[in-house]
Amino acid sequence: MFNTIDLFAGAGGLSLGFMQTKKFDIKVAYEFNPAMQETYKKNHPGVAVFGDVRDANFAEIKEKYGDIDVVIGGPPCQGFSNANRQKNHAISQNNSLVKQYIRAILELKPKAFVMENVSMLRSDVHRFYLCEDDLELVESNVIKTANTELALLDAEFMFDEAINIVQSEQEIARYKWDDFDYLELNVIYKASKNVTKFKAVLENHKDRLIKISEKHTKRNEDDFIINADMVAFNAILDYYAGKIEASQIKALIEPAIMYQRMISKAQEIFENDIVVDSYTDNKGLIANIRSYAVFDYLKAKLKGTNDDDGYAISADVLSATQFGAPQKRMRFIVMGIRKDITDEVKLPEGKFKDGPYRTVADAIKDLEDVEPVYNVSDDKNGIKLQAKTNLSDLAQTLRDSKILHNHIITKTTPTAMERFKALDQGQNFHSLSDEMKTNTYTDVTRTQNTIYLRLKYDEPSGTVVNVRKSMWVHPTKDRAVSIREAARLQTFPDSFVFCGTKDKQYQQVGNAVPPIMAKAIAKKLANQLNKALSKK
Repeated sequence: MFNTIDLFAGAGGLSLGFMQTKKFDIKVAYEFNPAMQETYKKNHPGVAVFGDVRDANFAEIKEKYGDIDVVIGGPPCQGFSNANRQKNHAISQNNSLVKQYIRAILELKPKAFVMENVSMLRSDVHRFYLCEDDLELVESNVIKTANTELALLDAEFMFDEAINIVQSEQEIARYKWDDFDYLELNVIYKASKNVTKFKAVLENHKDRLIKISEKHTKRNEDDFIINADMVAFNAILDYYAGKIEASQIKALIEPAIMYQRMISKAQEIFENDIVVDSYTDNKGLIANIRSYAVFDYLKAKLKGTNDDDGYAISADVLSATQFGAPQKRMRFIVMGIRKDITDEVKLPEGKFKDGPYRTVADAIKDLEDVEPVYNVSDDKNGIKLQAKTNLSDLAQTLRDSKILHNHIITKTTPTAMERFKALDQGQNFHSLSDEMKTNTYTDVTRTQNTIYLRLKYDEPSGTVVNVRKSMWVHPTKDRAVSIREAARLQTFPDSFVFCGTKDKQYQQVGNAVPPIMAKAIAKKLANQLNKALSKK
């Protein structure tokens, strides 16, 4: 048995697949999210579970749990290209988590590691901004960088002092609002595209907005940014006093929002020690920095400098369908084995490589007549399953409990029910008539194809995400896909129980690695390790 640690363990899909081989003993897991941690603990009772991997002392872990042979895990990695603009982060904080994963490998020196991630990770799109810590890798030509522009402020909002403010931590601290204040104002700024929605948001946030606005309008300094703040917050107060129309607000609050975004990005540059080569202000305010691909960084840190140093690495995008999952889920898998053990590493090939693939029916048809519940509280004792014949191979494997938990759905609103009834298998929101699309999304044309998707029984599903948010529809029933059905599509057996609120459970399922795929990866790794170690 290989002693294993799972970092960023989520609900435990990767751990489950590794444990199912009976060749890996998961000693320790790290998971920051409390609901996921609860689920992990419930399903892996023998594992020591900790929270923030950034606090991990790996020397102590070794001392307490013995040498760690294998590190597994899927560090969240958005890279800056996918940074969450809604939260106004220019530099995704998740970058540091990939670095934590690498730190674990460098400090624990395991025999092997497996990292799973979004398929985009191997592309050039997923990049890190160059920070002080990594200058050495660049200067020694281990890693290639590209010049990158980080836009801090658009030309139409430029003012003379902007370039000096963003270079001073003192000035940034002086002008930056509390996060709560920014989020409140940003909510109404974003809602301003749709007048009906805008008025509703203004009404819902009234008390908080008045309180914030009164606080900010007390600052009486003759200063460009503070003046913009005053205009914005006075506009809010004027609206509630009936002095201006809702339609006038956007233009009055926009400059202040833009200056806060600039300040927030400038603060992140300091907090993340980003190397800025120069600032330019001739076409708006830009920080000229350098970036590099995340995967290049990973290889540079782990491949070592000679034949006996570091890890032999194999990496590719694998499709869950090829390993027997009934969904088209692509994951980027990196497998590494220490070069002093072997210099050759291979990823597994799926048993279903050439099809036919397993389908939605294989996974969930046997639950078609099992009535779901609406609340987590109604799921306490689960649902007793009646014996069933003619089960697919997959259903026989997954149906490993006489009690069915997590067969929970959201209540269907009259509007949703009308839409469900209008959709055939394989159709989605875009298939609905124009009348049925009204009062839903701000920009109907930009609605994703996964929204209101009625699954097709005779095909694998698309990638399981948070199916509550996507409002996936059951192939034959006019209702949402349940948490348990989504878990089946991910190949979680029925004995694996999810914890937390309904939305948290849907989220955990959507974020997971299909255990069936994890098991194939684990099996391949164990075989290679055993073969190489037996020759030593």
